[in-house]
Amino acid sequence: MTWGAYGSQVNGPGPRRRSPALPQHFPGWACARMMEGPRCVSGDLVTSGGVMGISLGTRIAGLCLAGTVAVVVASCVADGSGAPRGDRDVSVAGGSSNGGPDGTPREAAEPSAAAPSPPSWRPDGSGGPVGVPRADSPVPVPPPASTAVAPLTPRPAPPAEDHGARPLAVPAWLPPGPVSPDTDAVPDPRSLYDRLRAPATGCGDVLRSVPLVAPTADWRLLRGLANACLAVQGRGGSWETAARDHAELAGRLDGCKNDAAYDVLTGLLEFHRLRPGATVRLGAAPDGAPACDYGIASVDAGPDGAARPGDLISIELRGTYFDHAELLRDGGVFVGGVSVPGPLASLPADGRDHLRLTVTVPAVSAAPGTPVDVRVRYGGTEPAREGAFVLAAPEPPTPPVSVSVSASP
Repeated sequence: MTWGAYGSQVNGPGPRRRSPALPQHFPGWACARMMEGPRCVSGDLVTSGGVMGISLGTRIAGLCLAGTVAVVVASCVADGSGAPRGDRDVSVAGGSSNGGPDGTPREAAEPSAAAPSPPSWRPDGSGGPVGVPRADSPVPVPPPASTAVAPLTPRPAPPAEDHGARPLAVPAWLPPGPVSPDTDAVPDPRSLYDRLRAPATGCGDVLRSVPLVAPTADWRLLRGLANACLAVQGRGGSWETAARDHAELAGRLDGCKNDAAYDVLTGLLEFHRLRPGATVRLGAAPDGAPACDYGIASVDAGPDGAARPGDLISIELRGTYFDHAELLRDGGVFVGGVSVPGPLASLPADGRDHLRLTVTVPAVSAAPGTPVDVRVRYGGTEPAREGAFVLAAPEPPTPPVSVSVSASP
């Protein structure tokens, strides 16, 4: 007769008997049949009695139950979660299902494409996957890495867009002369320059005053400038004539007013070259520095710089802006405050805007050795030269020569 687990009779003839009740509070008990008779052994209880037979199925069930309990306990101790680890295949019959020895599980071969599972423990011993912070622990913040940044080179700002036509720059016009007195009211190049300074009306007047055949370079310059003045304002004129006169006069002009007029003509021709069809309205130049710096350049009274009444001295004028003939006829010279009787005479000068006068020193009521001033008056202007020379003593009178006549016998 064989007894099953918990004292139930499973086979054998005879009256049915129940074995003594076995304790059910301890796990993992097993019964083994021995030679002398059945002897049930547990961790702390030994029972003996009659012959008890344990079937093979009962023993297998016990082993399975013990193995299951061992696997659960080992999993709980390993990760503290009570759940079996999923990275190994474990056999409940002892040993791993991949052929490892009992009690020593072996890693199962993983596909090469599958990413490895992160460890389920942390350095501090707590459970959970690495990289997931605990709720009660601060999240460490790594310090910012210092990266050297190269200084940026500022790029030039793009040019502003031009949304409209820009106004044309009006060419410069004639500076003041000064104005020639023009005492004879006869047109001459220096007085016509002054008329051109009013471009609204003066350009046409000057062009009509120029002879058909210009006799000198001064007149050809005025003709070319008057033509350009009218042409740039769209009022007639001739760019061809202006360009021809400009080319012929290069390097041939002399005088302060001529130099200023030639520079203005050059600017008008350049404006026309850059903008062939453009026209502008010219305006009078503001009063500023004059084209001519008029004054007495020097007074020559001899090697010693002294002169007495009756001696000749020369006076050189610079920057003359008027007709020289007018000054010689209508001008005056004063030496030591005394007027020199006219008419005045001139000598060849160094340039076209220079004039050399020669005068006789009048009787001056001053002691010898006194510095004497010289002034030239014409058309409301009176340039002066202070201490131009020193008054010399007059020559002593020559004693009379006596002539004796002897009679012949």
